[in-house]
Amino acid sequence: MEADPRAGGPRQVAPAGADVIAAGAEGFDLLATMVAIVRPDGRCLFANTAFENVLGQSRRSVLRRPWFDWFVEVELLQDTVAAVARNEFSTSRLDAQLRRPATAAEPLRVHVIVNQIEAPGTADAAVLIELIEIEQQARQDREERTADQVQANKELIRNLAHEIKNPLGGIRGAAQLLQMEIESKRELTEYTQVIIHEADRLQALVDRLLAPHRRPHVVADMNIHEVCERVRSVVMAEFPRGLRIERDYDISIPDFRGDREQLIQAVLNITHNAAQALAERIAAGDARIWIRTRIARQVTIGKQRYRLALELHIEDNGPGVPPEIRDRIFYPLVSGRDGGSGLGLTLAQTFISQHQGTIDCESEPGRTLFRITIPLP
Repeated sequence: MEADPRAGGPRQVAPAGADVIAAGAEGFDLLATMVAIVRPDGRCLFANTAFENVLGQSRRSVLRRPWFDWFVEVELLQDTVAAVARNEFSTSRLDAQLRRPATAAEPLRVHVIVNQIEAPGTADAAVLIELIEIEQQARQDREERTADQVQANKELIRNLAHEIKNPLGGIRGAAQLLQMEIESKRELTEYTQVIIHEADRLQALVDRLLAPHRRPHVVADMNIHEVCERVRSVVMAEFPRGLRIERDYDISIPDFRGDREQLIQAVLNITHNAAQALAERIAAGDARIWIRTRIARQVTIGKQRYRLALELHIEDNGPGVPPEIRDRIFYPLVSGRDGGSGLGLTLAQTFISQHQGTIDCESEPGRTLFRITIPLP
């Protein structure tokens, strides 16, 4: 404090330059991307909530440590920050790798945007740095493509099913009439039985294709853990030995509005597929499926941002999705298992999309993870 000669009393000396900006930067906490205010010497004046969450560190810890220490191969990043602070550029972009010590995970690849904010070229110069997860951007692009794919699949399935269904009725009816005419010749009757049986099988397939579009969307309050427990009991009844289903639930997740039966079917399709893929490990007695629920914050699904979302992870220790179909597993009639219909994941994706959610898959030998994300109110 110092005396104000006009007021006759003390006045507070305001912090200079970038410190003023840092003091009023709390609005950046509302952003989903990581934001920091940094001086060229590496002193961090501000880091937003997203930055804390990614690093798994408190804001105090982030501010106490030299900012460049959070990165791998910092020379180019330091030179870029210094150049923008000296007013050589008003803004600059580069890619970098961010360390995540709290999770002991591999460095996170990020796209870095460096902008001038205060007194460039002076001692008080500081820059505003935004970090965008490259994988997050790629995931958003995939989600947009997936949304288009879901709509295209729905139209394809409906049109294809109707085109198949119409002649099927005629084929079956003709086979029944033919059977009535040749009942005296048993060897010919067997042929008509084959026609009728195969027509019925195709009819059942068409009914499965049309099921999500016929059944009304019944929305009510529901709890995701009741869904998970129902699925677990069904799968364990079919695979009582050699398989363990481990649960890791976040019980703070609130109830939400949804179609309980649709979500049960979606989760069951994924979990049942995982159990079938674990046949060899079930025989060996070490098959595992993990079902986890978590809260995700500031989530972007498609082009819309949500404050909260449910994340449901279904992970197994099986052989993984065959590489040749990994990019097409949600397409209709694509299956990695002999005898599979290729409809389970397609229907799961359809049911999740009807809840404004998304589903994606990561797979490698020994680990396959399906991640379902559904916005919460």
